[in-house]
Amino acid sequence: MAVKREDVKAIVTAIGGKENLEAATHCVTRLRLVLKDESKVDKGALSNNALVKGQFKADHQYQIVIGPGTVDEVYKHFIEETGAQEASKDEAKQAAAQKGNPVQRLIKLLGDIFIPILPAIVTAGLLMGINNLLTMKGLFGPKALIEMYPQIADISNIINVIASTAFIFLPALIG
Repeated sequence: MAVKREDVKAIVTAIGGKENLEAATHCVTRLRLVLKDESKVDKGALSNNALVKGQFKADHQYQIVIGPGTVDEVYKHFIEETGAQEASKDEAKQAAAQKGNPVQRLIKLLGDIFIPILPAIVTAGLLMGINNLLTMKGLFGPKALIEMYPQIADISNIINVIASTAFIFLPALIG
């Protein structure tokens, strides 16, 4: 699809002009814009634009769906039209993150800290559950499984060490 400059200019006008733009980047199918005031966006004008397939707001970014292949050319013309600096996805995310209120920023910070270590915490929790099954008295009989079958006591100890390690070294995993 050939990109007409008029359509790109119409997008700039519909988002509230270049003065309303903080940062702009793109992915494979969408323009990702961080805007100063999202209430200035003329959604109707964007919907009627021949280039625009859809639009939505996510993560403090206003995203305009253009389509694969076409978005590269639209972005190039968009940058020329607005005079904005080309921004990486990380730069746009950082600009968008500053727009949230303090509670949203705190939740994002906690998510950024704990999401990478979540698999270790989940695995450790599951292993602790298995260890509890092996060592709990009265669950499978009058005694614990490791008392009824002493040959699995070492396996229980190994499981306990592995499970405890994630929680013992939690400060190091976070830091």
